[in-house]
Amino acid sequence: QVQLVESGGGLVQVGGSLRLSCVVSGRTVSAYSMGWFRQAPGRERELVASLGSSGATYYADSVKGRFTISRDNAKNMVFLQMSSVKSEDAAVYYCASSSLLGVGSPVSTPDLYDRWGQGTQVTVSS
Repeated sequence: QVQLVESGGGLVQVGGSLRLSCVVSGRTVSAYSMGWFRQAPGRERELVASLGSSGATYYADSVKGRFTISRDNAKNMVFLQMSSVKSEDAAVYYCASSSLLGVGSPVSTPDLYDRWGQGTQVTVSS
């Protein structure tokens, strides 16, 4: 059974930093493309960043240069380091695993993610 559990959300000031963590069980993070998505009220869920099994990364234009996705293979965890946070970054953030085993490139198609965490709330104050 695959489970993803996020943590690290909370209140952050504009310009501040926050690190989100995702503990994964039942699936090896280094073998699958992993992603972070977010959903703000009234908006569709969007891909923020993804990390392929090769280590290659993909970032949405809105977070490029500010967010960094990474993983710890030994702990089977995925992280999202958020820096220079903006008010528009406020959302529920979800960790997700793609269904594609051994694909080196980061998967940017949401439909190819088949396992999701419960989400962690990020609130931004000005």
